[in-house]
Amino acid sequence: MIFYSIKELLLLAAAAIAIDWIVGDPKWPTHPVIWIGRLVRLLESKLAPELKKNRPAAVKGLGIVLTLATLLLSTTVMWAIIWAANAIHVWLGYALSAWFISTTIAVKGLKEAAMLVYNPLLSGNLDEARKYAGYIVGRDTDQLDAREASRAAIETVAENIVDALVSPLLFALIGGAPLAMLYRAANTLDSMVGYRNDKYINFGWCSARTDDVLNYIPARLSGAMIAISALFSPSMKAGRAFHSIYAFASSHPSPNSGIPEAAVAGALGIELGGRNVYFGVPSERARMGWPTRELQPEDIILTVRILYCVSFILFAGVIAVWFVIR
Repeated sequence: MIFYSIKELLLLAAAAIAIDWIVGDPKWPTHPVIWIGRLVRLLESKLAPELKKNRPAAVKGLGIVLTLATLLLSTTVMWAIIWAANAIHVWLGYALSAWFISTTIAVKGLKEAAMLVYNPLLSGNLDEARKYAGYIVGRDTDQLDAREASRAAIETVAENIVDALVSPLLFALIGGAPLAMLYRAANTLDSMVGYRNDKYINFGWCSARTDDVLNYIPARLSGAMIAISALFSPSMKAGRAFHSIYAFASSHPSPNSGIPEAAVAGALGIELGGRNVYFGVPSERARMGWPTRELQPEDIILTVRILYCVSFILFAGVIAVWFVIR
């Protein structure tokens, strides 16, 4: 039996946050997201022959098959692992649940990725900053200046406050490790096939829309928590963060990503968005925020602080609820 009570789910979520703060993304054994990615590529390769000879509507249908198969397999395997652990001993079930939930969030990992861009900027090594920025964004980074490399890191951290913290944790609070892994599988699908290019616009349609639906509520909660986080820093403005969400979030091409990015832009008093280049082709992204000053590398540190503050709000919140209902 692995249907945990609300109190157990609250403690598992708190433990997962703490594990991620301390351990971060595990280097061994292989991260679950890597296994999910391998599953996606395997299923895609099996469906590839059919993609070449079908009409757009049929390709969309195959994309639905890919999405459902990935979500079902990821969730079922996770459920089976936790069930087997509980059959051995309930505390083994607790331990594996907390650990697997921690692998679906990435507070420490986001900080480390952002610092790989920030530290070279601090020492004036722009080439290295560009290289590490290229690891976390899909845009071309070989011509970025210090401001644009900083923007890439800030936007990545801001967007992933939803994808790598709030969303998986909320799903864990509903259904433990299996539901958290379902969310992580959906998010991985979106990052791999959810593109609006010739190859994936039809095949990845279901994956992209599924990710949009699952992130809808978490993104809006994230915006509120980002604004609340601004209350704890004299250099940030909570009211401006809320106003920025209202004014700019809807102009983002994603129904969800614009919320945390607009909130961070408003809190810091900087402008996010603007000109990006993808495979040599310029693309103008909606600009968000009312810049009171020029964006600078130090804003990476401030954004990471917001990330950690949101994680602390979540940690304190689940512990507070546990005390109230215990």
